[in-house]
Amino acid sequence: MDMKEYFERTGGVGVLSTADSSGKVNSAVFAKPHVMEDGSVAFIMPGRLTHRNLQENPHAAYLFMEEGGGYRGVRLHLTKLREERDSELLYSLRRVKYDGDEGRSRFLVFFRVDRVLPLVGSDGSMAPFKVARKI
Repeated sequence: MDMKEYFERTGGVGVLSTADSSGKVNSAVFAKPHVMEDGSVAFIMPGRLTHRNLQENPHAAYLFMEEGGGYRGVRLHLTKLREERDSELLYSLRRVKYDGDEGRSRFLVFFRVDRVLPLVGSDGSMAPFKVARKI
């Protein structure tokens, strides 16, 4: 199974963690990533703390815990590549629209996947998929 198929088929909860330039960490619940054709992943986010941290420090970690009990899932180590603000692509990828979204800018932030690990343990060969990079 590849990364795109894994995130399309697997339900669960995700947390994106970032840090500012001084190392102060923030973690926030995020939807599953959008897996792009080039192997990068993208998240849609408002201009809040997570986005501000990424302006200072391009590194992030995404933890995804599969639903159904147990400790199954994946951890992605990420590096920011670029971002788009209120782009057509962002709105075409958007899965949910929330009340009060009108007039608020959104950012589509793209990341390179540097490392894939299982939810528990450090053996990358035990992760549910491997990264096929085209970037």
